[in-house]
Amino acid sequence: MEDKKKLLSSIIMKAVQDAAFSRGIALPEDFSVLIERPKRENQGDWATNSAMKLAKLFGASPMELAAEIASRMDECPDIDSIEIAPPGFMNFKMTSNWIAEIITNAISMGDDYGRNESGAGRRVQVEFVSANPTGPIHLGHGRGAAVGDVMSSILGFSGWEVEREYYINDAGLQMDNLGKSTQSRYFALLGLGEMAPFPDDGYPGEYIDGIAGKIREEYGDSLASKPLDETLPLFRDETSKLVLEMIHRDLSDFGVRFDVWFSEKSLYGDDLVSRTISRLKARDYAYEGEGAVWFRSTAFGDDKDRVMIRNNGVPTYFTSDTAYLQNKYERGFDFLIYVWGADHHGYVPRIRSVNKALGMPDESLEFLLIQFVSLLRGGVPVSMSKRAGTFITLRDVMDEVGRDATRFSFVNRKCDSHLEFDLEVAKQTSSDNPVYYVQYAHARICSILREASARGAPIPSAEEADLGLLADPSEAKLAKEISRFPEEVLKAAKNLEPHRIAFFVTDIAEAFHAFYNSVKVLGSENGVMQARLLLVEAARITIVNALRILGIDAPERM
Repeated sequence: MEDKKKLLSSIIMKAVQDAAFSRGIALPEDFSVLIERPKRENQGDWATNSAMKLAKLFGASPMELAAEIASRMDECPDIDSIEIAPPGFMNFKMTSNWIAEIITNAISMGDDYGRNESGAGRRVQVEFVSANPTGPIHLGHGRGAAVGDVMSSILGFSGWEVEREYYINDAGLQMDNLGKSTQSRYFALLGLGEMAPFPDDGYPGEYIDGIAGKIREEYGDSLASKPLDETLPLFRDETSKLVLEMIHRDLSDFGVRFDVWFSEKSLYGDDLVSRTISRLKARDYAYEGEGAVWFRSTAFGDDKDRVMIRNNGVPTYFTSDTAYLQNKYERGFDFLIYVWGADHHGYVPRIRSVNKALGMPDESLEFLLIQFVSLLRGGVPVSMSKRAGTFITLRDVMDEVGRDATRFSFVNRKCDSHLEFDLEVAKQTSSDNPVYYVQYAHARICSILREASARGAPIPSAEEADLGLLADPSEAKLAKEISRFPEEVLKAAKNLEPHRIAFFVTDIAEAFHAFYNSVKVLGSENGVMQARLLLVEAARITIVNALRILGIDAPERM
C-alpha cells in the first residue's frame, strides 16, 4: 500500500511541476508532496494540501491551484474521483481495486503485514524501568515498562536491531539504607528491635519483613551476635539480590524481558569512569578545581558547572550517568532511547550536554518521559499498597485485572499524558473496557471463520473470490483501517509514539464491530460471502499483528 501512496504522490508531483513550468516558476528545492489520511470519513481515502502550500508562490488561490493541479494529473486506475475542498485540499477516493489489493496484501504477508525496514538494521538500545533495586515495581515503573517494551517491539518490527536494557542503580547510599531496613526487621523478629532501630530513610513494607524472614531462615540467630556494621554488607547484598529477583519475576509476568541487566557498580570495576573523565578533559569539558573534578556544563547553558568527583574522592550520580552514556556508545549503538519518569525531566538537558561534550550528534539519543499514574476504583482514588508500604505495586494491579488489561491501559494514552487507571473499568466485559473491546473483535472473527469451516466454506484464495463485490460502506471502512496499519507502525517508529498502535487497534476493532453489525458474512450470497471471509481474515491478521506488538494476547474464544 505504501507503493500506491508513492505512486499517487509522484503523479501529483508531476502535475505540480507541469503547472510551475507553464508559469515559469521554480519550485523550492525542499518541496515535496505530502499525502495524508483525511480527518473526516467523507473526505475520501487520501488528501494533500500541496495547493495550499504553493498558492502564494503561484499567485493563485488555493482552490484555483488545486483545480489546475487536478486537471494536469495523469490518469491513475486506482483513483475513482478527486474532490477539491476548501480551503484548497485535494481529496482522493480510490476504486474498489484498491480494496482488493489491501486485502490480498495483508493475507499474503501474514505475520509480516505492517513490517517495514526503516531501521535498516541499525542498532538501538532502549533503556527502561531501571528502578532502584530497593523494592517492588510500582505503578509508574509499570507504565514505563509497558511503554519501553512496546516501543522496542515497534522498532524491531521496523527493521531496527533492538536491545532492551535495565540499568540497576546498585551503588550509593540508598543500598545501605535498604540493608539497614532489613537488618532492623531481622532484629525485630528476634525480639531485639531496640538494638537496630529502623532508619529514618528506610524502606517500609511487607516485602522487607519477608526478606528478613528468609535471612533468618538461612542464618538463624547468628547475625545478632555480631556488630551491625559487620553484618550490614550481608543484609544489603542479600536484600538487593532478593529484591532484584522479585523485580525480575514481576516484569517477566508482565511480559517484559530484558537482554541486559546492567549494574551501576560495573562502571567502576572496569575503570570506565576515569576513562570518561579523561575524554572530557581532553575536549576541555572537565577540569579540576577546589580539590574536585567538574563538568563544564555552563558551556551548554547550565547556570553552574556540575561536580563529577567530590573533594573526598567520591563520584556523584551525575558521574555514573556520564560514564554509562559513554559505555553505551562503546557498545556500538547507533541510537539510544531513555524511558524515564516525568520527574526526571530536569536531567534531560544534562545528559544532552554530556552527549555534546562527548562529541556525539544530538539525534543519536532521545527521551520518552512517562507521566504519573493515578489508580482508581470506581472513580475513587486508591491510596497505597500494604505490600509496598508507600505505593501501589504493579503486582497488585496485575493480580486484580490481569496482564493484558494493565499493559493496554498503560500504552493507551500518550506518554506525556497523566493516566487515570480505573480497576473496575479494566475488569468489565463490555465495550467500556478497551482491551476487552479489541480482544472480543478478534474472538468474533475467529468464531466466524470456525463456523464457516464447519459449514464447508473455508477461507478461499484471493484468486477464487471476487473482491469487487465488497461495496458496503462498512466493508470499505474496515479495509481502509487494515491499510492504515503499516503507516501507523512507521509513524510510531519514526516519532517514538507507542500509543499509536493502541489507538489503531481500537479503531480497527470499532470498524470490525460496525461491519459485523451492518452485514452478514455467513448466510450471504456465496460470492459475497467468499469476499467477506477474505476481508475478515485480513482484519484478523492485522489485529493479531498489532496485539503482538503490544504484547497482548489475541484470544480465539471469549
